[in-house]
Amino acid sequence: MKIVVLDGYTENPGDLSWDGLKALGEVEVYDRTSLTDPREAITRIGDAEVAVTNKTPVTKEVFDACPNLKYVALLATGYNVVDVAYARQKGIAVSNVPTYGTDSVSQFAIALLLELCHHIGHHDQAVHQGRWEHCADWCFWDYPLVELAGKTMGIIGFGRIGYRTGQIAKALNMRVIVNDSHENPAFKAEGFAYVDRDTLYKESDVVVLHCPAFPDTVGMINKDSIAKMKDGALLVNNSRGQLVVEQDLAEALDSGKLGGAAVDVVSTEPIKGDNPLLRARNCIITPHMSWGAKEARQRIMDITVENVKAYQSGHPQNVVNP
Repeated sequence: MKIVVLDGYTENPGDLSWDGLKALGEVEVYDRTSLTDPREAITRIGDAEVAVTNKTPVTKEVFDACPNLKYVALLATGYNVVDVAYARQKGIAVSNVPTYGTDSVSQFAIALLLELCHHIGHHDQAVHQGRWEHCADWCFWDYPLVELAGKTMGIIGFGRIGYRTGQIAKALNMRVIVNDSHENPAFKAEGFAYVDRDTLYKESDVVVLHCPAFPDTVGMINKDSIAKMKDGALLVNNSRGQLVVEQDLAEALDSGKLGGAAVDVVSTEPIKGDNPLLRARNCIITPHMSWGAKEARQRIMDITVENVKAYQSGHPQNVVNP
């Protein structure tokens, strides 16, 4: 069986092994494949039976040009880069990795929040620049320091990752309220209070986004929703950039309506130079790296190998287009 990995670099920049896949067939690994020109993907897949992709699109054009392609494995949870409906029509199964980054992504959300509260990176840089050495006082800080204990965190999207973030927030002695389309009785029993979005906006000192980009969530953070938030509230988003109207967020930061924002995702990635958040006041931006801990990437690798094994056995698993 021939297996082609279209864009393996971000999953494995050299610190993991492809040996698990190589044990299943003839494997060709490409670091990157064009995201905009399907001809490169078509050439590289060729007569392969299995294509493995992270962000390289596998479109109708690709499927039609690669008649031997029978299975697509995603090195990710999201599967919008694959035309799953057309794959279903052609009888091609598409599998994803549904659970791998719960601890990594929730930990990163809290790291973003703590950076907003303390600006540790900035102050470390200030010390290395000699500012503490030449300071008239025995200590200094450039930003207000925020204690989280007793404050309210509102989490929109309370699945596995949201739940873990909520657990960490509780350990910081925060009150946690949540909003989700499905209320989990076990989570309610642990004291997580489900509220509607307007209530969450009104009561939260920190709003954390952990939800997919669905029609009812795209653009949910906008002028209207921000107006309902507390003055000085903080926003954390390491879910999907499309959840935020970035111009509205930038204006809220610059006006002081919001005290700060920390985002690991933006509407167009990689970020474009004209993104308004690049110039917004007190806005921390990281390059979509929440998922990238080695431990999380190893889980992606392991589950992907198991997905391909299951396909080989005739019983594909984690199929997103049954």
